[in-house]
Amino acid sequence: MFSLADAWLAAVDTCRLLGRLLPVAVPAAVLLAGVPARAADPALHVPILLYHRFGPTVTDEMTVTTRVVEGQLQTLQARGHQVVRLQDLVASLQNAQAMLPDRAVVLTVDDGHRSVYTDLFPLITRLRVPVTLFIYPSAISNASYALTWEQLAEMKASGLVDIQSHTFWHPNFNVERRRLAPEAYQRFVQDQLTRPKAILEQRMGGKVDLLAWPFGIYDADLMRWASAAGYVAAFSIERRAVTRAENPMALPRYIVTDADRGVRFETLLSGPNQQPATNTKAVQK
Repeated sequence: MFSLADAWLAAVDTCRLLGRLLPVAVPAAVLLAGVPARAADPALHVPILLYHRFGPTVTDEMTVTTRVVEGQLQTLQARGHQVVRLQDLVASLQNAQAMLPDRAVVLTVDDGHRSVYTDLFPLITRLRVPVTLFIYPSAISNASYALTWEQLAEMKASGLVDIQSHTFWHPNFNVERRRLAPEAYQRFVQDQLTRPKAILEQRMGGKVDLLAWPFGIYDADLMRWASAAGYVAAFSIERRAVTRAENPMALPRYIVTDADRGVRFETLLSGPNQQPATNTKAVQK
């Protein structure tokens, strides 16, 4: 089993390896047994933005500088987007009567880096923007780079931050499938899915039923086991907006980098009903 340091180094390398990782992720057209395909609804086109770390300077490919994040949030406001809770998007996918506002967008952050508290939390508190954090509990109040349980509790108490599962220690399921015998692998996966759910619900309160796939890796077995463990939706790193045609156990997200500013950031937000506004000044920093 990987050490915490191994898991974190793997996460840091995700962006470098993205070109090789994405082909191994099962396309979202692979449906979880029992979850029917749905016709595309052009009225629902919601980008989910995925962040990892923040800070005054770019220290690696996954760091977005704090002033760039602030500029991105200002761009959302200037273009008339409304940041909605991830749970509200999932509810709308489950029930078309649960309407979302026009030009909705969702913000998520994976891994639980301490800069979520020091850099992002003051921004979303000032701008009243909801965010979902996907956490692997093995690092919390343990790894030097990670948030503490006290910081998570403070952010959750604000009403702006929801805390969901990123497995227990962020394994690479492709590696573990090769390493373990089939029955041992299934037990390993089930532990990675059920343990963080129990820990986060016990420590944070509320329901934990959303999952971010580590490295964006998923397949039919993983989706089925996640559903059996009580997750109602799971999230990948495939770069497109969410529509009603998506498999709820493999909803796509855009990884955001420090280079995503100005027109490039607006492109992440664009879709059939969300073209860049020609009369709006994009905030570029």
